[in-house]
Order: sequence, then C-alpha cells, then structure tokens
Amino acid sequence: MWPSSWSKSPVKIHDTPPSTSKSLLSSSPTLFSCSSFKDIHRLITDEPTATTANNNSNTRKASVFHRVRLANSILRAWAPRPSEPNAAALSVVDKSSESQQQQQPSISIPGAEKRVVVYFTSLRVVRSTFEDCRYVRSILRGFRVQIDERDLSMDNAFLNELQGIFGGGGVCQSKLTLPRVFIGGRYIGGAEEVRQLHEAGELKKFVEGLTAAAPGVCDVCGGYGFVLCNECDGSHKLYAEKAGGFKSCTACNENGLTRCSSCSCVPI
Repeated sequence: MWPSSWSKSPVKIHDTPPSTSKSLLSSSPTLFSCSSFKDIHRLITDEPTATTANNNSNTRKASVFHRVRLANSILRAWAPRPSEPNAAALSVVDKSSESQQQQQPSISIPGAEKRVVVYFTSLRVVRSTFEDCRYVRSILRGFRVQIDERDLSMDNAFLNELQGIFGGGGVCQSKLTLPRVFIGGRYIGGAEEVRQLHEAGELKKFVEGLTAAAPGVCDVCGGYGFVLCNECDGSHKLYAEKAGGFKSCTACNENGLTRCSSCSCVPI
C-alpha cells in the first residue's frame, strides 16, 4: 500500500543529529534566550535566595557594629585623661601648710594646764552645732579627766571670754563656731579636729597626765555645772530700800545662776 520510495527513505525522524538540534536551539530565540546550558546555570545561581539575603544582612550588621565599636575605642583613646596629682606638688603643698601652721601663733589660755576646757552650747537651735557639741563632750568624757564645760547658753560671760581669746570684735562673733576645745591650756580645735585626733589615736596622748575626774555625777548640780543663786534665788533681782526699788544681783549671771562650787572649776 505504501510507496516503495517511502520505505527506502534515508531520513530518520527520531534520530536527529546533534548539530541539527544545536542549530534549532540557536535559531529559536523565543524558546531559549541563552546560547548554552552554562548560561542557564549562571542565571539560576545569580538569583538571591532567602538564606543568602539573611547572611548578607547579618554580615552588614556585624560590620556596622564593628565600626561603631572601633570608633568608640578610638574616641576613648583620644579623650583627655584627668591629670593625676604630682607627688612633688603634694609635698610642696604639705610643706606650705605646715609652714603656715608654724607661723600662726599658738592660742592658749592660762590656768588650765591640768584640765580640758570646752566651750559649747546646750541649745538645740542649730541642730548640727548641738550634735557636734554633744559628740565632742562624749569623746572627752570617755577619758575620765577633769573637764571644764562652759555652756555659752547658760552664761553669756563665756562668749565674751571666747571672743577675747580669738581676738574679739563683731567679725569674730559672726565667724565663731562651737565647740572649741582646749587641752592643757592649748587650743586643739573644733569638732572635726577632735574627731580626727580621736580616730588617729592622738587625742589620748594629749590628755595623758591631766587631773582625773571625780567618779559619778555631782550631787549638788546634777552634772549641769550651775545652781540657783543664793542671794536672789535665781531671779537676778534684789530689793534695795535705799535705792527705792529692785536692782540687778551681782552674785549671779543674767539667768540667775552661779557655777557649782563642788564640781566646776574656777572661771578664768
């Protein structure tokens, strides 16, 4: 039924030579836009994947943080450092302060070579001053030596004495602070100086050899150091018939008090 020429045809439909297929691929641009399979492989590998994007972002972040840390370290290295005090300068300052202290005349009071004299106040008007006075008195009482406690709030004459010791005048009164401590007749300082000497163990050396204090509390004044005046009974007023009225008592202070003769020292 079929023509003999068809059966003897040399063309094989399914056996296409490689050259022919390559020419077909190159001649049909609508099917493939590249000339070889290598180009296809390159196009596939050039497409960014999620993993690659994450790795790149992490690399960028790490590099940014590294640059920030590097910049901070450079700035810290360039920042000016606080200058440390020179030992030679400190020694010069210490020597100058010592020379100034030596040049200042020593303050002392006569008649108190064997006891401690403390000028303080018992009023609570200024709390810090009251606390300093109480602190200093407690330290000194712990050494069990004789202490002449002079309360400026009980007797105004003590203020006049203190002003006379430090030069007197209104300027001295405005700058005068309490407490003021004298040991063996020599001026020691205020609350801060007493605290430093006590912590360093030097205050004990100052009070060595002083008169020991009597044990217990005074039965006459109860430890206050003052009693009512026997002349005016604490009123600070006396009636004089010749004067035709009242006059101030000269035996007591403005508060009608006198110092206790059994426990207090004689005023200077």
